[in-house]
Amino acid sequence: MQAYCVKCRTKREIKNACSITMKNGKPATQGLCPVCGTKVFRIGKAKA
Repeated sequence: MQAYCVKCRTKREIKNACSITMKNGKPATQGLCPVCGTKVFRIGKAKA
C-alpha cells in the first residue's frame, strides 16, 4: 500500500504498516516512509 510522504513530496510504499482506528471510528493505515523515515498516514482499510 502507498501513502503520500510530505517530506519527499511523492507517493511511497508504507514501511511497518499497521492498521489503526481514528477517533471517529474509521479505519486508517499508519507507517513510515522507507526513504526518509517520516511518519506516513492513509485513510482507509489496509489491503492485504
